[in-house]
Amino acid sequence: MGFIGSVFSPWYAASGRRDPQNHVCLNVATYGPGGRFTMTDRGRSALRQSSDTLTIGPSRMHWTGSQLIIDIDEIGSLPLVTPVKGQIILTPQAVTAVEVALHPNHVWRPFAPIARIEVNLTQGHRWQGHGYFDANFGTAALEADFDFWTWGRYPTATGAQCFYDATRRDGTTLALGLEIDRRGAVREITPPPLTRFKRSLWQVARDTRADAGTTPKQAMNLLDAPFYSRSLVTTRLNGEPTTGVHEALDLGRFRSPIVKSMLAVRVPRRSAWSFKTNA
Repeated sequence: MGFIGSVFSPWYAASGRRDPQNHVCLNVATYGPGGRFTMTDRGRSALRQSSDTLTIGPSRMHWTGSQLIIDIDEIGSLPLVTPVKGQIILTPQAVTAVEVALHPNHVWRPFAPIARIEVNLTQGHRWQGHGYFDANFGTAALEADFDFWTWGRYPTATGAQCFYDATRRDGTTLALGLEIDRRGAVREITPPPLTRFKRSLWQVARDTRADAGTTPKQAMNLLDAPFYSRSLVTTRLNGEPTTGVHEALDLGRFRSPIVKSMLAVRVPRRSAWSFKTNA
């Protein structure tokens, strides 16, 4: 994930979030043997932008017109402080034109819910498979406007379905379902029932959409934090079993100063960068 205004950075929060360009980051998370996590909070001097390229220090994302190419040159955070280098190539099957307001201050843009991905990273992570690309934009802190949300993206025989469920701090809720076909056409759907399933290892509550009578199940734990869970989840939608990526985000916990101090261990701050001296 590329961040301008690193929303989970304790350093950005401590700064008052007044200068997002001074808190930029390329987050990489890999799983299983050799898994690494990178989330270095970099200063303004590390940021370069153009219409098709986002450069953050030694790493960059570049849109060719048909592919998103991500060149990674990062350092893993504690406890495995080692280089994480390589390339990811994402090839969308189609690019949507959809933009969704999650809140007056927050927008979600599912650019390519159906894509192919090629991964070639250090620590032996080399594979090809199903991919996905989206973005979020906001003018306020997530924890200022939301208490909790879950998101899921599930491949289907005809394309994919995405679900966003959220509780806003003003007491209103979001219950969004989208169906995307392989040409990139998007239509809003009535989601199946919101169904609770087992909490994460850090006891973050989790639910997702499932046909009546179906209980979703975690197929693989990917990332587990005191306020956040990312996992592969198996559910059933319109009679079709499917396994997709699911996340649960507890913004009530994230507001805690204790949690933010814990994050400082995993999110190092590197304010100085020179493209000339570090080229």
